[in-house]
Amino acid sequence: MRETPEELNKLQSLLDSSLSGSTAHLRSIVEGRTITAAQLTGVLTGMCTLALSTVTAKGEPRISGADGHFLHGRWHFGTAHNAAKARHLAARPAASVAHMHGEDLGVFTHGTVEELNPEDAETTADWQELLAYLKDFYGDDDAFDWNREVVYYRLNPHWMTVYAALFSRSGTVKRSVQHRCVWPLSCTSSPAGQRNGTTW
Repeated sequence: MRETPEELNKLQSLLDSSLSGSTAHLRSIVEGRTITAAQLTGVLTGMCTLALSTVTAKGEPRISGADGHFLHGRWHFGTAHNAAKARHLAARPAASVAHMHGEDLGVFTHGTVEELNPEDAETTADWQELLAYLKDFYGDDDAFDWNREVVYYRLNPHWMTVYAALFSRSGTVKRSVQHRCVWPLSCTSSPAGQRNGTTW
């Protein structure tokens, strides 16, 4: 968990306001089956596979996969510069992501992306910190150019809710769903969502 107390408070406020302003239908599903910001950051560790939704120029939705990393209370993810999702986000930065683990956990977020390492502008102040984290997680391959071959985003959320049947009545994570963001069969050392040589 890398969140500061201030970041945890901000995340908790977002979770509370998002749920209280949701429809009666959604509240009937989530209320009593959710977790706190501190608990959430303890669950979303490592790489979490995301379903990422972007919008085409015609206003049509498109969904794709991305490696998600929940750091400092916000989702971070990357893709290739020439990916369709990168083109969509450059023109229309509104996006939604979902991370789900069966019927035990669902994390749903709407927001606006911020490009962290643009090709034609200064990187964000925290890009080097994120880059160090990514290299430590995926491996620092000198043959791979992190600044030119991939683009990374932070999703700045305005709405976020969590369905979490994974917690037992005692408030602890059920053994069967611990460490859900570490997937040995699908999480490789390849950067930016590469799976068997394919970049999503």
